[in-house]
Amino acid sequence: MLIDHLSIIGVGLIGGSLARALKKAKLVNRVTGCNRREDTLKKAIELEVIDDYTLDISDAVKGADVVVIGTPLSTTEKLLPQIAEALANEAVLTDVGSAKASVVNAARTALADQFPRFVPGHPIAGTEQSGVEASFAELFIDHRVILTPVEETCDKAHKLITDMWQAVGADVIDLDVKHHDNVLAATSHLPHMLAYALVDCLAGMQERDEIFKYAAGGFADFTRIASSNPDMWHDICFSNRDALLKTLDVFSEHINQIKVAIEASDSEQLLEIFRRAKQARDEFVSSKK
Repeated sequence: MLIDHLSIIGVGLIGGSLARALKKAKLVNRVTGCNRREDTLKKAIELEVIDDYTLDISDAVKGADVVVIGTPLSTTEKLLPQIAEALANEAVLTDVGSAKASVVNAARTALADQFPRFVPGHPIAGTEQSGVEASFAELFIDHRVILTPVEETCDKAHKLITDMWQAVGADVIDLDVKHHDNVLAATSHLPHMLAYALVDCLAGMQERDEIFKYAAGGFADFTRIASSNPDMWHDICFSNRDALLKTLDVFSEHINQIKVAIEASDSEQLLEIFRRAKQARDEFVSSKK
């Protein structure tokens, strides 16, 4: 048995899917859930995602071998002091947040001597759906999970969390905290900003009814992630503020190049941008296959 007692703080898509996957593989004896809303926890019991629940953070953490924080980033930082008070001496703590520097800094302060048993993590998996109802055991299969251990991180704790994610089918890699945040700002956070901005822009136009009426598959594909949880992405923007702002600046310069090319009727420049983009996208798709 990999984990005797797992506690999940924030039983949503990620936390719920992890619990389902570990249960399906028979790698966990007991899963305790903790949420602000009891109806979510009752639904998790009904779906057999968790075995028991509590609304109290301290009760959820006490006695757990592994504690997974699956809450929005702003909430994670607020919960860390409460978790620290109840964390068992040998317990391992990890999270699933999309930005790491802010969480690592908060954890270093809140956890103090317990900080070496905190293994920062980020599963690169999910859907535009949210909530425990959307969770499923196969979510992490053939998806990457990035861990961002720091100098103080305990090797034993790091190995346990690595083993946990590998056991549910994930490809686990380690990245430096800053490098993680820079890369994710470009590959995940920026695309969400673009999707939200495009839909909000079109929704504000006078012709919005016709725009959405005649929108085709390309629009649906591009804007799918604008259906993601707004609260979660609000938190990500501020938690990874500096890296995201730099990436937005680079993108703004690039979109302006396209505008200038169109204004100047610069056919060659426009075609060059499109051809480079197509080649890069085709290579990306081919590598995934």
